[in-house]
Amino acid sequence: MDDELNVTYITLDGYVELKRCGYLYFLIMVALYVLIIISNSTIVFLICIHRNLHEPMYIFIAALSVNSVVFSTAIYPKLFVDVLSEKQVISFSACQFQHFMYYSIGGSDFLLLSAMAFDRYVSICKPLKYPVIMRQTTINILLFLAWFLPGLQVAVSHALVLNNKLCNFTLKGIFCNNLLWKLYCESPRAAFIYGLIVLLNVAIFPVLFILFTYAKIFLITYRSSRDIQKKAAETCLPHLFVLSIFTTFCAYDVIIGQLEFDFPKTAQLIMTLQVVLYNPLFNPFIYGLKMKEISKHLKRLSLTWTSLSVCI
Repeated sequence: MDDELNVTYITLDGYVELKRCGYLYFLIMVALYVLIIISNSTIVFLICIHRNLHEPMYIFIAALSVNSVVFSTAIYPKLFVDVLSEKQVISFSACQFQHFMYYSIGGSDFLLLSAMAFDRYVSICKPLKYPVIMRQTTINILLFLAWFLPGLQVAVSHALVLNNKLCNFTLKGIFCNNLLWKLYCESPRAAFIYGLIVLLNVAIFPVLFILFTYAKIFLITYRSSRDIQKKAAETCLPHLFVLSIFTTFCAYDVIIGQLEFDFPKTAQLIMTLQVVLYNPLFNPFIYGLKMKEISKHLKRLSLTWTSLSVCI
């Protein structure tokens, strides 16, 4: 606590070998952050400028890329400062904001993946009704719910502990995730129950919906022609791959934050870095390489840049 400014600071105690490897951490993180911003921005740019990509599936992919940019911008700049600082501290208000952004965007990603699964189900299983169901109004509603509901629910969880005092000022991590709740003297039962409800709403129910939807798609396409099976595989498998990675790291986050498993510090650092790295970095590459239309425009853009660089 800084008495003069009346600001509470939290020590981040999740780093390993900073004195020896701080500059190496910094260079790697900056390179990864720049790559995340460029790759995701490229996907959004391509989807915006090409009319044949103005379809629900690609709009949801663009929304995922926007989430990745916002998520990384909320997390990475503080990591840059910390790896070069003697003390890794963050104000409590900034910690709360970081926590809010982390879980709001995480929940938003689950809902966007659910929207993508619904879009694929209608496209493959009910193609004649697709233009009627997946209208622009439907897309706008799904985007609004994906971006608004998780943030609202996370904000309520913070409001429930607004008057609670802190007894611990050291967070065993490199940014403010679920471990934030361990800093309070006591966590109200209502907040714990509400946290489970939020977990169900923004993670478990969407995952179950996605699995059910893709199971229906594969059952229907199994009895269909080879062309339909190929179309289903091309559009659904990248989504399932992204979902599996994302769900794995979210499960790890819950295990660390709620079940109090005692992982070695180095292992915890490695896993935490992967949580903030995998989806923002690999999503644009997965969708860019595996989605046929995006891949085609990426190749054209690459050829254009190559031609320009040769001319220069």
